[in-house]
Amino acid sequence: MSAGVVTALLVLVALWGSAFPMIKVGLDGLSPEHLTLARHLVASACFVPFLMLRGLRRLPAWRDVPWFFLLGLLGFTIYQLALVVGEQRVPAGASSLIIATAPAITALLATLFLGERMPTAGWLGSLLALSGVALIALGASGGLSFNPYALFILLSAVSTSFFAIAQRRMLRRYRAVEVTAFATWAGTVPMLAFLPGLARDLASAGAAPLAATAYIGIFPSAVAYSLFAFGLSRAPVTVVTTYLYLVPVSSLFFSWWVLREVPSALTVLGGSVAIAGIVLVNAAKQRARRRAAAGA
Repeated sequence: MSAGVVTALLVLVALWGSAFPMIKVGLDGLSPEHLTLARHLVASACFVPFLMLRGLRRLPAWRDVPWFFLLGLLGFTIYQLALVVGEQRVPAGASSLIIATAPAITALLATLFLGERMPTAGWLGSLLALSGVALIALGASGGLSFNPYALFILLSAVSTSFFAIAQRRMLRRYRAVEVTAFATWAGTVPMLAFLPGLARDLASAGAAPLAATAYIGIFPSAVAYSLFAFGLSRAPVTVVTTYLYLVPVSSLFFSWWVLREVPSALTVLGGSVAIAGIVLVNAAKQRARRRAAAGA
């Protein structure tokens, strides 16, 4: 893998990690629905010149429009709204650890819907990952009570996992960056229901929430998703996924730097258990693929 791809993936890790605390900053001045809408209006606008510069090959075929709306609903509308609502009561670092279970959830979904075989070690890893989420939720509550807002973060992880499965169909017909742009635009459309009151909310928000909203719209959304597409076009998906294990580490650092959040011991333990489960799932899946390839 070239140095350029490695650099792109490391920048991606930093940008996605920084999104979690910056959402918290945005929530200081904006409601969850207006923050989500404003972020995606910024991201949607950014994709227009980006695709023009990259040479937009085609607009979606009419038969693919409903599919892009499904992708937008799963990967952006539900994912982002649930994440922002959850982060109202869940620390940013803990939120990133729960989201990090998405690869394990995706592996489970691939077994259920795509017929991919899940080895025994993979099922064990999935159980470990979900156990880690439970520990994180307990740690986020500040005690031994369960924080129900963690369920919104888990909904985000499940939604983005369905998105990862569903987008495979479109990736056979369109470039990765086109799929991301079209899905972003489609996912922004349902959010337009939150337009009433947006201007008033933006006008009353302070400089920091507005800057945070613009930041997450440009960098963790438009730029980072484009880097993700670049990585997928130049390296195997299993290699790219491995780098995503670093996102919670990046998020914990930025959460401490921006918000002075210090994770509880239970959150750190839960995160360690969850990441161990994710690594076990992916290792089991890779071994199964190698055996299948050797058998073929």
